[in-house]
Formats: sequence, C-alpha cells, structure tokens
Amino acid sequence: MAGASQKADEPIVDINVTPLVDVCLVLVIIFMAVAPMAMTWGITVLHSKAKTAEGKASIEENVQVKLTVDGKLTVNGAAVPAGGLAGKISEALVRSKDKMVTVTADEGNHVGDVVEILDTAKQAGAAKVAILKNETAPPAPKG
Repeated sequence: MAGASQKADEPIVDINVTPLVDVCLVLVIIFMAVAPMAMTWGITVLHSKAKTAEGKASIEENVQVKLTVDGKLTVNGAAVPAGGLAGKISEALVRSKDKMVTVTADEGNHVGDVVEILDTAKQAGAAKVAILKNETAPPAPKG
C-alpha cells in the first residue's frame, strides 16, 4: 500500500501527511467555534480624560457611585443599603441627562467589586459607564 512503484524489499520513504491534515482541520474547527465567544465578553468602559465634560453634561449631572475601602457605597452622596444599589442607580438615572454612571473607588478595593458595580449599573439602564480616579492625595510613606 505504500505506492505502486515500490517493491516489497524497499523501505517506506514517503511521509504520510493524512494524520497531520486531520489534526490541523480539527484545530481550525475548534478555533472557529471558540473565537466568537472570546470576542463578545467584556464591558466597555470610558476612560477619564482632562476636559471630558466639554459639550456634554458635567460630571455632577451624571450618576456618581463611590466605593470606599470598607465597602460602603454611596450614590450621588447618599448612602446605599446592602442590596439596594440597582434601585438607587435606577432612580438616579431617571434624573440624569446622559444616562452615564461614574464609579470612583479607593486604591484598596478589589477589582471584582468595581466590576460588579459597573455590571449593576448597566443592568439598571446606564447607557455609559466610566471609572474615575480618586483625587485624594496618597498617604505619605512611613520612614
């Protein structure tokens, strides 16, 4: 079966590429199936820049969510009870011009907590979400 021109006592010198082609085709099919799932997950976030409020609603007119290191949440300066974040954001979005939610968190907060707030804001009806840097001065190093 090695070939028509090969005699019984000669060694097989041809390379069988059929298994290689089979493996490559299976890998292509797997990547085609997984690629759309890898591309669609995530949250789009606006980055804070200087002069972002020009021509738009100012930061004060949007919904401001603040997360402290000890886990306390405030929406537009009012404290939020546990489990009531979505309701407070929905109420505040009704009065918001751009339907934008800005989240400010302290350095010690976990990324998962901030992402959960962003996800809650999107589910509550926010058209845009942004993460702002906390403008408080960093603590002086002990020395």
